[in-house]
Amino acid sequence: MPALKPRELIIKGVTLEGGTFRPSDWSERLAGAMACFRPEGSAGGIAAFIGYSPYCVPRTIDGVKCVIVSEALREVELMAWDFVTNFARDNRLQVVEVPATPAEPPTP
Repeated sequence: MPALKPRELIIKGVTLEGGTFRPSDWSERLAGAMACFRPEGSAGGIAAFIGYSPYCVPRTIDGVKCVIVSEALREVELMAWDFVTNFARDNRLQVVEVPATPAEPPTP
C-alpha cells in the first residue's frame, strides 16, 4: 500500500461573508508562529527559525493570501494544529480541505 501525503487545509484570507481578512500580512504571521514545528530529524537550532515549517506555509493562490496547513502538524503537536484551525474558525475564514493523496516517490 503506497504512503499517503497527509490531508491539507487551505486557510484563505477571505471571510465567510466574502470580505478580505486583515491585516495584510496575516498569513506570514500565522506561518511564522508555526515555524518551529518541523519533521523529526530536521535542522534544529537557529537554522530552524530562518524559514517556515513545511507543515504551515503562506502562499498566494489566485491573488488571495492563504496558509496551507498539513495535517502532519497534528501528529507533531496537537496544540499547534488546534491553534491554526481555531484561528480560521474564530476569524470566520474560508477553509478548503485537500484530501490525502498518494505520496510522490522519492527522486533518485
